[in-house]
Amino acid sequence: MLLPFYFWLFPVTSSLAAKRERFSCPADVETLINILLRDLPSYANRVTQRARLRDRSLDVYGYFIVAGQAEFSPLTLGPGEYNPTTSQGGDNIQQVFFTTLQRRYTSKKPVQIQDYHWLFLTKTESGWRLAMMFSMTGPYPAGRPPTAPRDSSYGVIGQAIEIWLRDCYAGTVRSQKIQSKP
Repeated sequence: MLLPFYFWLFPVTSSLAAKRERFSCPADVETLINILLRDLPSYANRVTQRARLRDRSLDVYGYFIVAGQAEFSPLTLGPGEYNPTTSQGGDNIQQVFFTTLQRRYTSKKPVQIQDYHWLFLTKTESGWRLAMMFSMTGPYPAGRPPTAPRDSSYGVIGQAIEIWLRDCYAGTVRSQKIQSKP
């Protein structure tokens, strides 16, 4: 009888829950992308694993190992010579360039592949969202030129980014600090 009363007076809290702070998704796109790229390989591998479970006829499996550092210098979208972007409402669109490295196993032989991504994020009232993404694929280390750019908005990396953004704005992304490289 006294035991329930004791827990009411002195609630037991998990030491892990007490130490864990609620993560809020950064408004700054560079901070957001740096955290995203830290988590992107695991999110991409989960997307790949779900696809494998749905379609067991796939015989080439890839595992994402790492995502490279982001580059935020935008390219113009129009034809012709490069001109720095102007501020014609461009604050709502952010271009990000990054690479991913994956390993595929074919005939018991590992092959490493590097993907080059050109990501467009748009700022909405509820936060940043994936607007569009283009990707090129090439061997690693580079031996041949990469493939032509393709729309990869709904590919593995595009889906992983959308899921991560959803989780980020829901507050469920790990809040470990990003360690800067010297």
